[in-house]
Amino acid sequence: MGNSKGTSLGLMVLLVVVAVVGNWEVKMAAATLSAAQCKEERRIGLNECKPVLYGKLPSPSCCERLRVTHFECVCPLVTPKLAALIDLNRAIRLIQGCGRRIPRHFKCGSITTP
Repeated sequence: MGNSKGTSLGLMVLLVVVAVVGNWEVKMAAATLSAAQCKEERRIGLNECKPVLYGKLPSPSCCERLRVTHFECVCPLVTPKLAALIDLNRAIRLIQGCGRRIPRHFKCGSITTP
């Protein structure tokens, strides 16, 4: 991913993976998050998990992000085109490596787990 457009798309894919597979066991907050709060949550997640895009394993801080990111901030961004870019099996392995259980048939945007 040498160009900035490719890097941005790659970061968006990572963000979706973080949100999709990282929130299955997180209870929804009583209050809805604001657009600004969701944007900040996505920004932090991207910063913490960026090395995963380049084949690295998630760091402890990335794993923490996977556990606390709210799916309602990211699932609306998961289009069929974006979902086609995600290796769901790899994402599931990474999340399980962070100690998260992966429920079967969870739907987030255009992604459904096996």
